[in-house]
Order: sequence, then C-alpha cells, then structure tokens
Amino acid sequence: MGTTPDLISPRSARVAAARRLVRRNFRAKDRRFLAEGPQAVREAVTQSAARTAGTAGGDGPVLLELFATAEAAERHPEILEQARGSGVRVHLADVPTLADIAQTVNPQGLIGVCRFLDRPLDELLAARPRLVAVLAHVRDPGNAGTVLRCADAAGADAVVLTDASVDVYNPKAVRASAGSLFHLPVAVGVPAAAAAEGLRAAGVRLLAADGTGEHDLDGELDAGTMGSPTAWIFGNEAWGLPEETRALADAAVRVPIHGRAESLNLATAAAVCLYASARAQRAPGGCRAGTQHDEARG
Repeated sequence: MGTTPDLISPRSARVAAARRLVRRNFRAKDRRFLAEGPQAVREAVTQSAARTAGTAGGDGPVLLELFATAEAAERHPEILEQARGSGVRVHLADVPTLADIAQTVNPQGLIGVCRFLDRPLDELLAARPRLVAVLAHVRDPGNAGTVLRCADAAGADAVVLTDASVDVYNPKAVRASAGSLFHLPVAVGVPAAAAAEGLRAAGVRLLAADGTGEHDLDGELDAGTMGSPTAWIFGNEAWGLPEETRALADAAVRVPIHGRAESLNLATAAAVCLYASARAQRAPGGCRAGTQHDEARG
C-alpha cells in the first residue's frame, strides 16, 4: 500500500478546513464538499483516476484529499492506493479526529474532500440530453440525493436543481446519492423558468410529476407519447409544485394509484416516472431505440 502516512493532528489546518465544509457557506466559498464512506470515496477516486488518465472530462481531479483511519486503510487498501496514484494527498486520522469531521453518527473511516462537480446548464444542453430530472423546490437533502440516484439508475443524461432546491453538496444529499453524484452531469442554482426555456429549446418535452395532473402516466405510455426526449420536473416533498412552476411544463402527469395509498413519496414517484421514460425511449420508435449502450457520461 506504500508508505504509511503520519497520523494527522486534530488541530491541523487541513482538518479544520475539512471540518468547516459541513456548512453551506464555506462549501460555496471553497467550492469543495465532503464525501463520506467507502462507496462515495471509491466513486470519487475512480473519477479522479479517469481524469488523470485523460479518459474523462473535467478540470482537474475530483478528489483532492482523503482522510482515513488505520482500520479503514487496512480494509480498503485499493482505494488508498488508487488515490495516491491519482496524486491525492492521503492523511491517516484517528477515530475521534475523523468523527469530528464526519456528519454521520457512526463514520465508516473514510472521508474525501472533493471539488464541486456542477456544470453550466448550457453545457448540459449542448450534449442533447434525452432524459433529465429537474428538482424544483426539493428541500430535503436525502430526497434530492435519492432522486439523483434514481436518475442515474434509469440512465438519465443530466440532473438540474433549481435555485429553490436544496444544496446537492449537503452531506446528507451526497450520502443519499450513493455515488451517483460522481456519475451524472449536474447543474445547480438554475431558475426554473430558465431551465424550462433551455430544455424546450433543446427539443426536450417537459413533464411535471403531479399527483393531481390531468394526464395519467399509464395513458401516456399507452398513447406512445413517452419515447421522445423528456425532462421530468419534480416538486416539493410536502406541497408539490407551485402553479407557476407546473405551468412551465408541457403536461402535468400523475402516477396512477391502483390501491388505497393516498400518494407516493417523492423518490418513489421519481423512480416510476424516470423508468417509464427510460423504457419508452428504448422501445421501437423511441429516441434511444436500437442503441445497445448509452453514450458515455462524465
């Protein structure tokens, strides 16, 4: 695994710099965020290695520093080795020091300091996306991260968070994304109207996911209208989409409730909608029909 680093002091300036990233204003100032646990750190390391090797886009490595306990270093030597190979500074930390940086009750021994990953909306649109998740007024970081994970699993090309949504770099959002934050192009802080205008100009149909929508998801699938490039707009967990945001969409679509449940939670509804589009786009006549693999995203 290479030379074992010295144990970093809990009073180190690097520890203090990492610790302050739990606060949004410091994340925004430094344009850095924390990735906790082996899953998130592994994805950050992999993305950094790809950038170092020139096989992925982006301006510099994703992972900038890595803090690891001795136990975690022994359990995940491949992560530390790959990090060092990508030029990442690795610090050995004792358990109390790592816990002081972490935002979880039981830290898993690895915390990475990463650079911001978001891209301008125009850059995302220039890639001609065919499936996009737009998070409008989503305030819960766990929900935001989970929707991002669902979008990644469904093969979406991008995720857009409006200026009324939670910070995607919130530690809880990063954890809930389960590494998907490092896979998908993400635009943040975009006014909802600007996002809608840009997506429509790029030839993308806008659908608002709304429990009271006039269109039914099953009906849309039966009518064959779901195979074109689509952006789903998802609203607030408690009160859905404001009328002015809903009005930006080409149609408001509800997920049918066949049983007695009152509604679906945000992440579940997002998964249903995104997978419905993913299937329709890959069916005969869909915008992805005949493709064996999606284009590489990075």
